[in-house]
Amino acid sequence: MSLDGKILYRARTIFEQKKQDREAELNRRIQAVYAQNPRIMELDSRIRGSMTSVIGLALSRGQNISESVAKVKEENLKLQEERRAELARIGCSEDYLDDKPACPICRDTGYDGGKPCECLMNIYKDEQRKELSKLLKMGQESFEAFRLDYYDTIPDANTGISPRQTMSVVYEYCKAYAQRFGDNSPSLYLTGGTGLGKTFLSTSIAKVVSEKGFSVVYETAGTLFSNFESIQFSKGDGDDSELKRYMSCDLLILDDLGTELTTAFTMSALYTLVNTRLAGGKKTIISSNLSRSDLKRRYSPQIVSRIEGEYKTLCFVGRDIRIIKGNTY
Repeated sequence: MSLDGKILYRARTIFEQKKQDREAELNRRIQAVYAQNPRIMELDSRIRGSMTSVIGLALSRGQNISESVAKVKEENLKLQEERRAELARIGCSEDYLDDKPACPICRDTGYDGGKPCECLMNIYKDEQRKELSKLLKMGQESFEAFRLDYYDTIPDANTGISPRQTMSVVYEYCKAYAQRFGDNSPSLYLTGGTGLGKTFLSTSIAKVVSEKGFSVVYETAGTLFSNFESIQFSKGDGDDSELKRYMSCDLLILDDLGTELTTAFTMSALYTLVNTRLAGGKKTIISSNLSRSDLKRRYSPQIVSRIEGEYKTLCFVGRDIRIIKGNTY
């Protein structure tokens, strides 16, 4: 599982800001208590001083070190007892001024055993959800909200299978794909006419997969190839971070393939993208209105071979749901 560097940076920034906010709140509490009861400030100062004395004695080479340390420790315990009593007198618990970590696992470092801690990952997931929501304009899209009743029950004259039956199989496959997403998942090619639910289900997959902590990037074909072109002609001065995200994310959703202007450059960029991600074991979901025959007419044999040979094709059928919805008003 790889993490999106751009989103991880944002999550880390938010994590550090929250940590600073907690430190500021603790300092505010300390100053308020000191103002209310100056004796507590005096006791804290003496307790810190006694700890310094213990360290100094431990490093010294004088006689009767153990006896001296014991006396300082005894004095320290008396000071702490008085401090607890003073805090209680103004209605505060004994740990009210303690610097307690918000996360007991990583103790607010953000990392556990060299890996991002759960507390940091929760922020990461929130930020990834925001990123996807912004790009996908996600609203109510989810597997729970997907409606099969928009698809006809009349069997196809050639196959004897109705659009609803076909789409029920597609829906169940996409749902299982999202729930079991991992190294063994195939890349997908979603094909069918407009308004049949390709973006709806790919968005639903994105939500579930991102919730599992995988890095998910969504882009339309037009924007993706435009970004490739910008870097290509920037003469090395451009920011290639977006291209790196396209290549390295766990799941890339490439929407509306075929709507872009097809040139020798876009053909080369698409081949590079598809081939690099396949070689790296990264998963891609491509949605397109192009059928397999359209795909062969539009793209090079090398690209078609990769998609037909390495991607699982899911065919979306039925009538344009947008039109059906429009006719219900």
